[in-house]
Amino acid sequence: MKLLRFGPQGSEKPGLLDAEGQIRDLSGVVADIAGAVLSDAQLQNLREVDPTSLPLVAGAPRIGPCVAQVGKFICIGLNYADHAAEAGMDLPQEPVVFFKATSAICGPNDQTELPRTSVKSDWEVELGVVIGKHTKYVSAEDALDHVAGYCVVNDLSERDFQIHRSGQWVKGKSCDTFGPIGPWLVTRDEVPNPQDLAMYLEVNGHRYQDGSTRTMHFDVATVISHLSQFMSLQPGDVISTGTPPGVGMGQRPEVYLKPGDEMELGIEGLGVQKQTVVASR
Repeated sequence: MKLLRFGPQGSEKPGLLDAEGQIRDLSGVVADIAGAVLSDAQLQNLREVDPTSLPLVAGAPRIGPCVAQVGKFICIGLNYADHAAEAGMDLPQEPVVFFKATSAICGPNDQTELPRTSVKSDWEVELGVVIGKHTKYVSAEDALDHVAGYCVVNDLSERDFQIHRSGQWVKGKSCDTFGPIGPWLVTRDEVPNPQDLAMYLEVNGHRYQDGSTRTMHFDVATVISHLSQFMSLQPGDVISTGTPPGVGMGQRPEVYLKPGDEMELGIEGLGVQKQTVVASR
């Protein structure tokens, strides 16, 4: 299934993408795409709903973040061998973990707002993993059973804030609109191998990132298992699993986002995001 949320910011409704690519309104079935709705049992109940019995959503509504009520937005750094080489850094011995503020989350096609004093805002296409049930001390062998589904994430990053403004990376990762997720939450049954997905990102039509989850240093199962040794994961938590090479910081000379730029990014089977960059309000 491809689940989504549509409508004005803060008033999104749950939806389902039918076989014809049309949005069907799920608000008569579930309150939102969040929490207990992400469990295996609840997702199975949704699979049994005939999409043609659901109201068809007219027009082209705004698409919101594909999951609501995100408790934790966890990111993994330097998790692609080719990206680490691009950054001139050694591959880590265990996953590098950092957080984005959940206030950074926005819809997949919402505008990207550059923060005030930004000089090095950058892009990162990443595979997002949405947790479906309570997860603690899970083995790598069992970890994928705890996944509700997958989505596209743009882990936008202000590199000057991240690297030169002291403290943890969170300063450069948490700006408003720096966490587009979606368009769809694609349930795990439709993604049999998350380690074989093509992914790309373009700015103004130029393809900067053209990679695959095959080059992940720590695979999705390992990442989930690792995190669960340090914290419990809850339904709706989002894990952004790292980016392939081609980020702006890795260009020679470096290239960063400016107002008016247009980004397009996507992952095989998970949909496409499009964002226009605007100056801080």
